[in-house]
Amino acid sequence: MQTEKSEQVRSVAADTRGKHRISAELKRLEQETRFLEEELEQLDKMEAASAACKEILSSVETRPDPLLLTTNGPTNPSWDRWFEGPQDKSGCRCWIM
Repeated sequence: MQTEKSEQVRSVAADTRGKHRISAELKRLEQETRFLEEELEQLDKMEAASAACKEILSSVETRPDPLLLTTNGPTNPSWDRWFEGPQDKSGCRCWIM
C-alpha cells in the first residue's frame, strides 16, 4: 500500500515536471518566432544593401584618408635604396641554400 502511494506521487511529480518542460520549451519557441518575424519585418523595410554600399563607397573614395600622409614622391630619396634590388647584379654575393 505504501509503495503504491509513493509510485503515484512519483508519477504525478514526473508528469508536472514534464508539463513544465514542455510549456517552457513552447514559450521559448514562441519568443524565437516573434523575434524572427520582427527581424523579417525590419528587413522588408530596409532598402537594398547594394544601393547603400554603392553610396558609401562613392563617398569614401572621393575623400582622402586623414590618417595617411599624402606624398608625391619619396621624402628622403636615400631610403629608396633599401627597397630596390642591387644596381650591379654581378656584385651581389647573396646565396640562399
